[in-house]
Amino acid sequence: MVADLLTPEIGEMIAQKRLAEARAAMLDLQDVEIADVLAELEPDQRAVAFRLLPVDRRAEVFAYLEQDEQETLIEALTSEQVAMLINEMDDDDRVQFFEDAPEELTAGLLKLMSPEQRRLTQQALQYPEESVGRLMTRSYVTVRPEWTAGQALDHLRAEGRDAETLSVLYVVDAENHLTHYLRLKRLVLAAPGERCEKLCEGPVVSLNAAEDREAAVRLLERYDIPVLPVVDEANRLLGIVTFDDVADVAEEEVTEDMQKMGGMEALDMPYMSTGLWELFRKRGLWLSMLFLGEMLTATALGYFQPEIEKVTVLALFLPLIISSGGNSGSQASTLIIRAMAIGELTLKLWGRVFLRELMCGLLLGLLLGLIGLARIHLWQYLGWYDYTIRHGDTTLSYHLLAITVSLSLVGVVLWGTLMGSMLPFLLRLFRLDPATISAPLVATLVDVTGLIIYFTTALLFLHAVLG
Repeated sequence: MVADLLTPEIGEMIAQKRLAEARAAMLDLQDVEIADVLAELEPDQRAVAFRLLPVDRRAEVFAYLEQDEQETLIEALTSEQVAMLINEMDDDDRVQFFEDAPEELTAGLLKLMSPEQRRLTQQALQYPEESVGRLMTRSYVTVRPEWTAGQALDHLRAEGRDAETLSVLYVVDAENHLTHYLRLKRLVLAAPGERCEKLCEGPVVSLNAAEDREAAVRLLERYDIPVLPVVDEANRLLGIVTFDDVADVAEEEVTEDMQKMGGMEALDMPYMSTGLWELFRKRGLWLSMLFLGEMLTATALGYFQPEIEKVTVLALFLPLIISSGGNSGSQASTLIIRAMAIGELTLKLWGRVFLRELMCGLLLGLLLGLIGLARIHLWQYLGWYDYTIRHGDTTLSYHLLAITVSLSLVGVVLWGTLMGSMLPFLLRLFRLDPATISAPLVATLVDVTGLIIYFTTALLFLHAVLG
């Protein structure tokens, strides 16, 4: 990375007060690369380097820093510098920073903002967390249908300098209701006197400001467009959401789902920025819950202790049975949760999913059952282990043990597959996040039921010894 190469050099320049050289070195970099350099510097050097940047680039660089780095930098700047920085930030970047900042810091920063920016920021923060309203920016350009192409281009030159994107312009009426959209290419190629209403396209795909931000991810992906308008309940245009903002959201949502599916509470900050206590708290809670769940496995195992004492060879296959059920459940839950997250599956499809997973689970169970059957016969044939069951005067063929293990695998894998696929639907039915049914939790639940299936099958085929 560029930061790895330049950070020591820039840090040395700052330490030796060669500030002009440090400034020149940073100005040759992209904004994100400057942010990478700042992140690697010591906090005091980071503040000096940041102040060396031109005012018009500070806000962009600041947006690329992690939250804790941003807060440290804010503390090192003067009130005037902070006010200038906060007012220059894009709407969505500012709201994102305020979302995660401590309340006392947010209150202080709001006082430094211009009245208009303060009003817009407070208005955005009133939308629900993780909603489109907090993601949108108001840096866009609109045109009126009665304008000519020449008038629209003049307006674009006057107002479009700070717009987030100019590839698509939105057409609004006198009350700011969104009616159509207009591609810049059509506007530029049109005759100067042609009216915008003749150039408009529609219907417009839009987002409601109160919608969850995942809706923006799905719509941009489905319609393959770089920007979406955001409206209120009356279809008045409030802002826009662009592809780069949604890409960040998609990454955050996938990261959050993966962390939940790993058996922990999702982190609020990047791993390296999360404190040790916070890391312990978010992982320890779920780990404790999973441990309590596994205690049920110990209880079930204790219940079948007499059977294990009579046929100790049954204990050899316990890990095999338990892990197979847990793995099949984890596979199914991962597939279903991901399909739900990208909109492939809805609640009404649960019946079709049940039938598919029923057949798939049965086939997978038969596959593992045959492997288990072959394994016991092969070991017996080669003389590596004697699976003949002897208890007192009773002797049972190893074939019965092979059948017990094989059929148990069929039942456990089938049950694990059905549980792993149906639990996410159950959570979605109660309006909970399906990702909270993590693979470890499914495995824990299947462990208990797997023991019951295994020993019930053993009682059926080995009743001459266990009965």
